[in-house]
Amino acid sequence: MEKIKMTTPLVEMDGDEMTRILWKMIKDELLLPYIDLKTEYYDLGLEHRNETDDQVTVDSAKATLKYGVAVKCATITPNGARMQEYHLKEMWKSPNGTIRAILDGTVFRAPILIKGIVPYVKNWTKPITIARHAYGDVYKNTEIKVPGPGRAELVYTAADGTEVRELIHNFEGPGILQGIHNTEKSISSFARACFGYALDTKQDLWFATKDTISKKYDHTFKDIFQEIYDTEYKEKFEKQGITYFYTLIDDAVARVIRSEGGFIWACKNYDGDVMSDMVATAYGDLSMMTSVLVSPSGAYEYEAAHGTVQRHYYKHLKGEETSTNSIATIFAWTGALKKRGELDGNEALCAFADKLEKACIKTVEDGKMTKSLSLISTCENPVILNSLEFIQAIRETLETLL
Repeated sequence: MEKIKMTTPLVEMDGDEMTRILWKMIKDELLLPYIDLKTEYYDLGLEHRNETDDQVTVDSAKATLKYGVAVKCATITPNGARMQEYHLKEMWKSPNGTIRAILDGTVFRAPILIKGIVPYVKNWTKPITIARHAYGDVYKNTEIKVPGPGRAELVYTAADGTEVRELIHNFEGPGILQGIHNTEKSISSFARACFGYALDTKQDLWFATKDTISKKYDHTFKDIFQEIYDTEYKEKFEKQGITYFYTLIDDAVARVIRSEGGFIWACKNYDGDVMSDMVATAYGDLSMMTSVLVSPSGAYEYEAAHGTVQRHYYKHLKGEETSTNSIATIFAWTGALKKRGELDGNEALCAFADKLEKACIKTVEDGKMTKSLSLISTCENPVILNSLEFIQAIRETLETLL
């Protein structure tokens, strides 16, 4: 077949360790033979981030805003051990955090459903997409370890010098303190990204906080969501036949467990961090989870929800065989290609991405899979393939669909 042409490049962010190895396999086996691939390439591997003082991460985020669509490989967020291993100049920040901040984006994570991989919550027959507000709260906190008796206050000093003070606690002995914050701008961006993504994917949107206890902090989230929905999105939701639903976070958890799925669940930062892993595990495995970063301006960045698969990478370096599931990384590519095709009116590109996703699912449903998938599959006699063989098996299936 003639290669599919692209009119606009998408931003390609390469990454680290085993996912970097899979990245090249996916391009060589599943993309380049079929697409005249146009990308603006950025190497976000830890060595190159270190060489550029992390400027490459900033540049890739700005390019995403320029072109509107990016696809990202998993990357290392270094700790002390990584600093020594990679001889880093400093402990560079999370690339995802840097990109999220520049895009002012919200992260949407959804499971990839395959027959034979049964969710632990049996009534979950449709995917649940977690929308995580990726700013503030405990992730930008300030903490104090209180050494002994004393008075702790929350103090806000306005630009004109006036102060607002609230007593936090009179300590009679040692303890701990934590200060967190958020901004109305960030909350509004989060809300608009959630409403926009719900319209884009034609799914109901749920949102939950603890506003009965946190009558100013959490209640502000609730109020901003409701105001933006009523003034900007209500008519659009009604026209599309989808709903916006607010409830308390504890009630939401109970409802989610009893539901069949098929909706977006918007969560504050910490709730989204925890619940996305809970939902991923309940559906089967983090390696079967997609992740999309959406900016209020409509820029999209697609990646796998999992990390760099460090253990497999060390085996690979020793020349040992690995059996690494690449489906979430493949779906990052297909998501980006579909969005690029949608924005450019390139139906052939959208159709190819759809067929590649179907090929991934059919390959596993036909009993050909990696070792990790075989452990959660109900398939009686699975054929366990190594990393490259699995991608090649997907290519064989893809050829039957083209």
